Amino acid sequence: MTMRSNRVAEQMKKELSDIISRKLKDPRVGFVTVTDVEVTGDLQQATVYISVLGDEKKQEETLLGLSKSKGYIRSEIGQRIRLRKTPELLFEFDTSVAYGSRIDSLLRDLQEPKDDQ
Repeated sequence: MTMRSNRVAEQMKKELSDIISRKLKDPRVGFVTVTDVEVTGDLQQATVYISVLGDEKKQEETLLGLSKSKGYIRSEIGQRIRLRKTPELLFEFDTSVAYGSRIDSLLRDLQEPKDDQ
């Protein structure tokens, strides 16, 4: 990514967090954390990585609610960030948090002394 796309991604991350937590009224959207935003070099598409608190059903409902609200979220981003064209939004789950906790639990299991030895 270029320096400009990095700056746009960081600004979008801040604005998306604010829009999702304060402006979005969809009951399907639960507690969402925007973990990262990746913008293509031509600023046409933005992949928004999210983590959701809850079980798998709650995560799917949240993703569905965000997908239905894409137009509203995109228009809010367009008003807050001055760009010629507001990037198309793609929402994806950030699996790095679950991956990190899995590694952490494996490392803890290795460090625990065995009682039967």
